[in-house]
Amino acid sequence: MNAQVQPPRIQSLYSYWVGLSDGEINSIYLARMLAAQVAGHSVLSGTLGLPYEEFTRLMQQYFPGSSQLPDNHAEAAPVADIPESEGLIRLLLNYRAARDESEIWLAKILAQGCAGSEHLWYDLGLWSRDDLQALIRYNFPGLARKNHLEMKWKKFLYRQLCLDTGVTLCRSPSCQDCNEYEDCFGPE
Repeated sequence: MNAQVQPPRIQSLYSYWVGLSDGEINSIYLARMLAAQVAGHSVLSGTLGLPYEEFTRLMQQYFPGSSQLPDNHAEAAPVADIPESEGLIRLLLNYRAARDESEIWLAKILAQGCAGSEHLWYDLGLWSRDDLQALIRYNFPGLARKNHLEMKWKKFLYRQLCLDTGVTLCRSPSCQDCNEYEDCFGPE
């Protein structure tokens, strides 16, 4: 899928963040997420779904030219927690490239993006499925290889989560919509 044409405000915000970046590959995608979030085109909170301390460290690592955070990031809380969040984070981290701590942050951001109702790339504020594919390929390469049939990422993640928990038929885009929800998250 080709990149969507972004509104001038998002382009401008993206350019701002890229200008402050360290030039590392993840900074491109994080700059897109930040721009989309500030412009209201993302399900992520002002901290991209991370606890504030982790968000601050992420910003220091990828955007060292930024001396302070924009106002809307200061008190932002993560989006509503989804019950399967921890499972999604564990799944992603099982396939991490093990380069640095940022893969943990990105796993948390991706899991928060799964709380949205659109395609994962869109809910994250990325510009295309190709952006998400590249982000996952770089940070979670084993998972990218496992998705060799190129299933949509949110569906693929939930399918893998279902397989890991023993649910063999999973048709829902999220656990909250699944008729087997109680089997996965109900009392034992």
